[in-house]
Amino acid sequence: MAEHSFHLTATWPGGRNTVGSIEAGNLKTDISIPPEMNGPGIGTNPDEMLLGAASTCYIITLAAKLERANIEIEKMSLESEGIVEVDDKGVITYKSIIHRPYVKAEAELQKKIERYMEQSEQNCMISRALKGNVEIRLEKNFEAI
Repeated sequence: MAEHSFHLTATWPGGRNTVGSIEAGNLKTDISIPPEMNGPGIGTNPDEMLLGAASTCYIITLAAKLERANIEIEKMSLESEGIVEVDDKGVITYKSIIHRPYVKAEAELQKKIERYMEQSEQNCMISRALKGNVEIRLEKNFEAI
């Protein structure tokens, strides 16, 4: 069994509404609290990064499954939405992620592609890491050519 290690360095000057930075491989960006949570909204934030991790893992997994099945597509894209709840006590919970994959391909491939859309969510390592904590839903969109 192989293990892979990933590293991230974060800097934070102190205080809730300041701006820090992160660096991990090809990722280098400022970080701060989002404006929706009364922060400065500079760079990215944990909410966007979690959504980004789940979304990129999903679409890469789907692409790999389609490639392994020798399914040719004309176009593929993904829109994802993360829903964060703040209760009346100020407790913040990442409630759900909705993936809206879009694939354009030959009509006779629709059932196979939709099955791969579903399997990709179950097989994505980020989805598995979130399982039991964050609800993940699919809203599939297939267009026939």
